[in-house]
Amino acid sequence: MQADSPVRSNRGRSNRARTEAMRARLVDAARRLFAEQGFAETSTPDVVAAADVTRGALYHHFSDKRALFQAVVEQEAAMVAAEIETAAGSGGDPIKALLDGSRAYLQAMQAPGRTRILLLDGPSVLGRDEIDRIDADHAGRTLREGLQDAIDAGALAPLPVSLLASLLSAMFDRAALSVDQGCPASEQMAVIEAIIRGLEPNGNGRPGL
Repeated sequence: MQADSPVRSNRGRSNRARTEAMRARLVDAARRLFAEQGFAETSTPDVVAAADVTRGALYHHFSDKRALFQAVVEQEAAMVAAEIETAAGSGGDPIKALLDGSRAYLQAMQAPGRTRILLLDGPSVLGRDEIDRIDADHAGRTLREGLQDAIDAGALAPLPVSLLASLLSAMFDRAALSVDQGCPASEQMAVIEAIIRGLEPNGNGRPGL
């Protein structure tokens, strides 16, 4: 079989690049609108106008508004997880890594419109099961890994990781919503730190690193 010519190969890469650029353009425009207006108040004509593309281009990439919203949610969730991983680092004190990751989560969730997209519209539009799946692939994964590292190191009591991660995740989401409503992040973080330290084998709950 004859290999693809350089011209054909380059054309294929160029087409993929254009496709990816168009998809990113639509997702970015939709993200701005979903953050500002919410899912219900954003129409596909709004997105088409904001992205300056044709209606056909939108439906070439996404079957409907829900599919476009899911792409936005996936992108936002991945960005939050990346910030957590950067802050937590690798190696070193596993409790410090958990606390650094917690702070990073609260900070990441302060991006304009992010709590609305991930924590309010997300579950109502995509359903709880789908949002939980997305979270499990991103921030939920980083939390499970951090907890497992801490348990393996003997820094946390040996509790069921999946259950512990699920309960702490709910706490983090509630904290992010409270910060979005005006509660100081420092107060939320003080409580989160006390709870995490309360899970240390000695259970002393001492704050402060």
